[in-house]
Amino acid sequence: MNTTSERMGKNIDWPTLVMFTLGFWLSASLVLDLVIMPSLSASGMMAQNGFASAGYSLFGLFNRIELVCAALVLSGFLIFNRNHTFNHLNQTWAIALSSLLFAIPLIYTYVLTPQMSGLGLSLNVFETVQTMPSGMLYLHEGYWFLEAIKFIAGLTLLRWCYQNSCRIA
Repeated sequence: MNTTSERMGKNIDWPTLVMFTLGFWLSASLVLDLVIMPSLSASGMMAQNGFASAGYSLFGLFNRIELVCAALVLSGFLIFNRNHTFNHLNQTWAIALSSLLFAIPLIYTYVLTPQMSGLGLSLNVFETVQTMPSGMLYLHEGYWFLEAIKFIAGLTLLRWCYQNSCRIA
């Protein structure tokens, strides 16, 4: 009657998973910010009426991917904290930075993207000239500010994780 459950398979290599997730997330953000959005702007798609709904779909999907990446990173650093992988000061900062990285996609998903899409939505079909609403400028500034914070925090965590995995190996 003594039943022992033995886990089949290998343990998860959390440092590798966190580094891969951070690398994927930050590089995908760079591609979106520096390649896709400028090319859409240069092609004139941002001036068309349907761009608000297309942008909401594009960013809505990407924001959900960012949420999954942020959850993996936060989970990894919580596991590092439990296993005392980093020294005490770095553990505290790593949890704070990874929590900040989790908050940024939440802000994108539930605040910035719906607001930007709502402001960009054309409700007057007879209006021929589309201009960017004045409120959109503040939302864009907020987006770029959060992107800068995301890249600084993400690269810092990636560096700490890489240094720690090199020290362990």
